Amino acid sequence: MKKMFIVVLFITISSLYFAGSLTYGKFRISFLDVGQGDAIFIRTPDDYTVLVDGGPSSKVLEQIAEVMPVYSRTIDILILTHPHSDHVNGLTEITKRYVVKKAFITGVDYYNPYYTKLLSLFNEKKIPVYFAKADNDFKIGKNVYLDFVWPSVPIAGRKFENVNNSSIALRVIYKDKIIFLGGDAEQEQENEMINSGFNLSADILKAGHHGSRTATQDEFLDKVDPRIVVIQSGTGNSYKHPHKEILEKLFDRNIEIRRNDKEGRIDFIF
Repeated sequence: MKKMFIVVLFITISSLYFAGSLTYGKFRISFLDVGQGDAIFIRTPDDYTVLVDGGPSSKVLEQIAEVMPVYSRTIDILILTHPHSDHVNGLTEITKRYVVKKAFITGVDYYNPYYTKLLSLFNEKKIPVYFAKADNDFKIGKNVYLDFVWPSVPIAGRKFENVNNSSIALRVIYKDKIIFLGGDAEQEQENEMINSGFNLSADILKAGHHGSRTATQDEFLDKVDPRIVVIQSGTGNSYKHPHKEILEKLFDRNIEIRRNDKEGRIDFIF
């Protein structure tokens, strides 16, 4: 019996290691299934890792374990788009259990105990923290770029009536593939991005604010012109996201719709 247990354990560990190695040398972006919230994991062909938001709970730990190789305990770049609970809460556990090399935040003035705890962990672990800004773009490894498109000016210390409209927005670029991640940016912020003159085009767009009717307006879709829209919303959520108007709009434009509440985790591997 003991021998059988050891064999099963070896097979399980080997399978996890092999699964994590299957995408080595490829670009992977995973829209994690964390319920009603955002969490996006990126792994570059040369094994750098990026986590954008952490969802509303520690469920992100289970999801990360499924997409990261068992030998890896490092998040090279952690990005918090804005400090609402459905984006920040899971990041506290991530920061406790993983080695985070650097973090990007906006630094907006907003009280959330999880946000306060996360900032405290950054300080305790001496993690370098940067305020995201549109002209601060980064190359990760050989072929992946983080193209920040918002905020266009520093907003650290600033209060927002609607914190959704303080979301970091960026395009993740790998060769000829572009993914647009904009947190919970609603129409007000979308208008600012449209008027900024920045290139917003992307193949894949994460829908703003979980598919709410307050985001993903027609003019913004015109600028991004995506082939695929991913909606990160939880099954049976009380907000009834995604809203019918958004789904109909995307359908009318012949845009492929992918949904965490219908599919679970959504992976793109190039």
